[in-house]
Amino acid sequence: MPDGYMYPEETIRETGLRPRSERIIKWLIVAVCIAAAAELIWLLVITPFMPFSRINVTAIEGLSRNDVLQIAGINSQSSFIAVDTGSVEMTLKSLPQIENAKVLKRFPDRLEIILAGRKAAALTLAEINGLMTPVFFDSSGVIFQIGSGGGLDASSELPVISGLVIENPAPGMRLPAMFNSFFESLDVLAAKEPELLKAVSEIRISRKSFDGFDLVLYPVHKQIRVRLSELNEDLLRYTLLMVDVLAEKEPGVDYVDFRAGMASYTPKEAFSE
Repeated sequence: MPDGYMYPEETIRETGLRPRSERIIKWLIVAVCIAAAAELIWLLVITPFMPFSRINVTAIEGLSRNDVLQIAGINSQSSFIAVDTGSVEMTLKSLPQIENAKVLKRFPDRLEIILAGRKAAALTLAEINGLMTPVFFDSSGVIFQIGSGGGLDASSELPVISGLVIENPAPGMRLPAMFNSFFESLDVLAAKEPELLKAVSEIRISRKSFDGFDLVLYPVHKQIRVRLSELNEDLLRYTLLMVDVLAEKEPGVDYVDFRAGMASYTPKEAFSE
């Protein structure tokens, strides 16, 4: 039939173009698959074994980036596969000046080390080699620095705690757990009411005969001592106010006792510690 007849030229042209376009599409698909496979091999097989392209370290006082990497055992050849984050975290946490450490690997070739340094809650003085030396500890009672340095010294605006008996102090040593609540209250006061805490030049721990301890506060500008069984913002504010009033109206007062919940005071001639 005339309608079903196909001219030879058209047949050749159609049968020639179709296989050629199909071959091009097939080669494109093959090329894309090869490129994707190569990329996957690069990301999953090769890159994790290559040295880190970037290492981020949060700095803390007294420890440089190089110090941290050296202690952590990380060098220019360390890779994603080779680094054990748990082991590195434990190593860094063992340092007295570090309170917490987090090590994160970012696939495929980045490392992040996040450090939180210990923050001094107070200082005390201990005799070391015949010299009175400042000893700094945090709110958990962990000694993390002995002697001045890193922005901390005896003139730092920190509460001075006396009455602590520390033999052979060393970084990493923990003070008795019975004092932890007191150290934590110092940390809270320093954060919320630093000026209120600065009104006290010294806080002495007075151990009881059997168990527990009292606190003896020495206000900066008054010669009246304050005896407390605990320390918090409201109580400190009230006691300092009472000291101001007594210093003005009762110049002979030696100390004020707030342990019973009501203030009682003693003249200087009637009391000696």
